[in-house]
Amino acid sequence: MTMDEKIARINELYHKAKNEGLTEAEKEEQKVLRADYVRSFRENLRATLDNVSILEPDGTVTNPKKNTKN
Repeated sequence: MTMDEKIARINELYHKAKNEGLTEAEKEEQKVLRADYVRSFRENLRATLDNVSILEPDGTVTNPKKNTKN
């Protein structure tokens, strides 16, 4: 399942929950999908931040220390 399909399913389950409620199996599916989405989002953000460099006023480039705490 692609991330777009997962997001669509998360949204589908959200709307169903608001309108008619979810079964226990659907609640568990929603929980798993949301956790996977959050994990993926954090990984992508970390990858982006790991590639950030700061251009200092004097023209030098600084790479911030990588945070090893997850």
